[in-house]
Amino acid sequence: MAKHLYSHLTREFKDHLFDYLLLITAGIFFLILFSIFRGQRVIEFFVLVSFAFFYIIWGVYHHIINETLHLKTVVE
Repeated sequence: MAKHLYSHLTREFKDHLFDYLLLITAGIFFLILFSIFRGQRVIEFFVLVSFAFFYIIWGVYHHIINETLHLKTVVE
């Protein structure tokens, strides 16, 4: 089971390298912003909301490229 999961994730990462590098880079960027604005509740909130919106847009883009975009996927 674990070997199958690892091979699937490796293949997925290789097939969609740009998508995942974009997601990882954005995640690191948002973590840095979150760290910079630590203690400033309003700005932290906007950083979190903006990352949530980015993640949703990224997910829709990723599934459109894979032609796997369905309502069930969007709801998840």
